[in-house]
Amino acid sequence: MGIVENKKKIKRQVKKSKNIFLMAHKNLDLDAIGSCIGIYNILKKNKKNCYIIIDDKEEEMGVAKVLKEIEGCYNIIKSSDIPIYLYKRTNKNLLIILDTNKKFLLQNPDAIDYFTKKIIIDHHDLNKDSIDDGLIITEENTSSTCEMVVTLSTMYNIELPPYVCTLLLAGIILDTNNFTLKTTADTYYAAYYLTALGASPKKVQYLLKQDINTYAEQQKLLVNIEVLKNVAITKGTQYIVYRREDLAKTADTLLFFNGIEASFTIGKIGKDTVGISARSLGNYDISAILEELGGGGDSYNGAAVFEHKTIGEVHDMLKKLVKKQDGE
Repeated sequence: MGIVENKKKIKRQVKKSKNIFLMAHKNLDLDAIGSCIGIYNILKKNKKNCYIIIDDKEEEMGVAKVLKEIEGCYNIIKSSDIPIYLYKRTNKNLLIILDTNKKFLLQNPDAIDYFTKKIIIDHHDLNKDSIDDGLIITEENTSSTCEMVVTLSTMYNIELPPYVCTLLLAGIILDTNNFTLKTTADTYYAAYYLTALGASPKKVQYLLKQDINTYAEQQKLLVNIEVLKNVAITKGTQYIVYRREDLAKTADTLLFFNGIEASFTIGKIGKDTVGISARSLGNYDISAILEELGGGGDSYNGAAVFEHKTIGEVHDMLKKLVKKQDGE
């Protein structure tokens, strides 16, 4: 069930909690950080002590801009500092997990063990790896967690500040690839609502801007495109390490070509780590393939990570699964 259906349960848990901690997935993106800051502002209006848990050592460019701008304005802590800020009565602490429902994708999977009360707010599919305790709120047909936070703000009748509205709008635009994927009438209304409250589209474009050298490297991923029926697969070379968001943006780009329903981008994301980023228009089951590879996602986007495997090995595994799904 979604935000609206769980309105009373959310309000009850928030009301009973003294200290509330917010944590999203590793490698924060604008949807994750935007939803954290949006929820934080809603909770502060309800006079709650709030903390955002961030352990990332490297930040995506847009997230880095946001964290620099809000420095000193929010209680941002590392997971190792959680014990310092826990309220003495255990049942007065609440953990809200945003933009993921998988324990292994959290900033620190072990941090969850500090809490007996949890709320999960996410827009990705549930599967066998999903957290199975706490109040689980998922809206698989909603564009982004930021859109869900907009709904929550209206439930609480809270008008968020223009800067926060801008971050929420940025998260929506990022996850819909500029309103081309997973976009409904509610998504457009959320964007309108945020703009009416002062969200700045110009500022959103600033947050989404890329480094020109990074963009040039990203384009190299479009050289080795292979099409299997309606699925596009491309891969980088073993000599270049990409950021995860570079793989994601390339996968987004591949969907703009005629006849392509789904895309997979493979590249090194660390010295001994290979990543896959996948996208779909919603008519191709990328999540089933990613789950077999040890990753996850939903009908529209997902990812998988491999340690100590070559790009060629990952590419071969992926092709076999794509052909299997297509009945070859």
